[in-house]
Amino acid sequence: MASVGEWIEGARLRTLPLAVAPVVAGTAAAVSLGAFHPGRAFLALLVALFLQIGVNYANDYSDGIKGTDEQRVGPLRLTGSGAARPGQVKLAAFLCFAAAMVAGLVLITETRQWWFLVIGASAVLAAWGYTGGKRPYGYLGLGDLFVFVYFGLVATLGTLYVQAERLSLTAVLAAVAMGLIACALLMANNLRDVPTDLEAGKLTLAVRIGAPAARLAYAVELGLAFALMLFAVPQNPWTLLVYLALPLAWAAARTVLVTRRERALIPVLKQTGILSLVFAVLLLLAGVIGAWAA
Repeated sequence: MASVGEWIEGARLRTLPLAVAPVVAGTAAAVSLGAFHPGRAFLALLVALFLQIGVNYANDYSDGIKGTDEQRVGPLRLTGSGAARPGQVKLAAFLCFAAAMVAGLVLITETRQWWFLVIGASAVLAAWGYTGGKRPYGYLGLGDLFVFVYFGLVATLGTLYVQAERLSLTAVLAAVAMGLIACALLMANNLRDVPTDLEAGKLTLAVRIGAPAARLAYAVELGLAFALMLFAVPQNPWTLLVYLALPLAWAAARTVLVTRRERALIPVLKQTGILSLVFAVLLLLAGVIGAWAA
């Protein structure tokens, strides 16, 4: 039986900023439009957090029973290490998905945007299908695409829409930026696991393009996220505040580009998660100042 500490470690709390950041970015866009709704923002946050923890447990379960985690480099995996039985980890994943669905249903009922039921269902299926099922898309190199869509576009624009019921150019740019940063984090994670993933037949994008190209892709994704926000400056000059996070991106990118040791990439995951959250908070600050100045 796994201890409470092991279950917490298995939830991979260092990845949670990746779930919080797009909700903050979407809320920043809502503030800019004068449509901030704290209750709906909080429900969107609950959906994102429960989905993130659920997908972490789901990946733990699926990779564990496939043997992918037997020789991995990185934090504890409950199934692969034998700390918890596979059925327990699978149940934990489903309970988190259920909690996300409950929060989502409350949000949908509040907003009466019933078409969000389709998006919510697709998000749960995508969370499970990353490493679960007979043909997990994470093993085919499609994980980055789904991360971009759900951690960038869906989470950010969905958070905005349930508050403002409309979109904006700044929100679209922020959504793409959030998606790129999320993809960078996944790239760093998969870069660390290239040797073991290749041996296990898990053909992530990092495995398919090779370690040198994956290192470059990480830096390019972060660079594009910052470059895109320049197009939002005409709408709100305070958007330039996001560049205060550039040193965080530089430090993480330098580590990825220079280091050749898999274990040295472990802190990069936390750094990239923090970067995404700081980026989003700065967008929120820019939205608050811009709305106040207007």
